[in-house]
Amino acid sequence: MTLNANQKEDIKNLLREKLDDKLEKYARETTSMPFLAKLLQDSEKVAAYSFIHSIATTLGMSIYEKAAQIIASSSFDVAETSYDVTGTITNEENSVISQILQEIKSGTREANKEKEINEILSCKSDGGREITIRADLYLKKGDEEYYIEVKTAKPNIDVFAKSKQKLLEWVALRKKKVTTILAIPYNPYHPEPYSRFTMQGYLDEDEELYVAEPFWELLGGKGTYEEVLSIFDEVGKEFKDRIQAKIKEVAEEKMRI
Repeated sequence: MTLNANQKEDIKNLLREKLDDKLEKYARETTSMPFLAKLLQDSEKVAAYSFIHSIATTLGMSIYEKAAQIIASSSFDVAETSYDVTGTITNEENSVISQILQEIKSGTREANKEKEINEILSCKSDGGREITIRADLYLKKGDEEYYIEVKTAKPNIDVFAKSKQKLLEWVALRKKKVTTILAIPYNPYHPEPYSRFTMQGYLDEDEELYVAEPFWELLGGKGTYEEVLSIFDEVGKEFKDRIQAKIKEVAEEKMRI
């Protein structure tokens, strides 16, 4: 088994805590979705959808990153979430990063992680402005450092562009070769390969994009992704009746047209 008993229990307790909180405190923010209600002709289902969507949002905001930290804690010397990376970026480094992004956007350049790192590290590193860029997850093992941006399964083009900029700026801030990653917890197109049209060539897919198994296996080794899914399944079965009851309760309130 990849995960130890303590890690599994910690992830289960994380899920239980978040679901308990959601079931106890959920209050529908949106009370009227007139176009959707008219189109579907079922205001109860529209109301229930708002609750399910709220649970999905909770997953993206608070669970994936914390679960990743729990898993990585036994494989890495350091595993931290919301890690502030502070340092200086010189005018030359900033200019090189801007040129890389512009050339990728215009289609005159293909993303190449190794080449981009070398270009940034070839810049003069004296002076510059001090900035802080937060990493969703920071890992360290020996001299190896990982700076990870965790995103939802279907980012838009602006998210890909801004994430790419972060990946490049982390290299400039650290003034050395580090591993920078955009991680997506699952592949919404499974069993087909992940292919998001909004990516627009911004990422070196072999080096910078970790989707589903590669992300979780980086944290805990081979088989981690399936083990995490099993944990979610187990907790889901524990909460099934309560969740169904809550969906029914919310649905009975209906949406105001």
